[in-house]
Amino acid sequence: MTGRMQPIPEALSASIKLNISAMKNLRSIILDRYNTPVYESFDDHIYRNKEEDTYVTALSFELEADEDSQYPLEDLLDRFSLYISGFINPDRIESQYMSLEFAGDPEDLREFLKTVIGKRVYNIEVEGEDGKTYVKLIIE
Repeated sequence: MTGRMQPIPEALSASIKLNISAMKNLRSIILDRYNTPVYESFDDHIYRNKEEDTYVTALSFELEADEDSQYPLEDLLDRFSLYISGFINPDRIESQYMSLEFAGDPEDLREFLKTVIGKRVYNIEVEGEDGKTYVKLIIE
């Protein structure tokens, strides 16, 4: 898959955080730049940027947007101790399809890929024993 990494335009940043309520059809993608001398394959769909000494993977997914929520993307980042290192094709951000590059520890990336590829990821509200409402991440 080709795609140029660019910072997300600030004007669109809030809309991304506000419109992701569920992610589905998650699949790993291989960016053309992963086949350059800057990157080396570290593991299945995990690459090491030799210049920055960072580990990355790229995913594409379909968004289900129906409520104001920044979940489940932030929950996934927290659960697997990852961060978004870039947006692929930021001109398509407002569509229902998105591609992102994730970065972090290679073991966390490996577990992330194993857990989410081909799945649907969303949040539900649950009531805790203390009577408070909490958000729970669901991956199925």
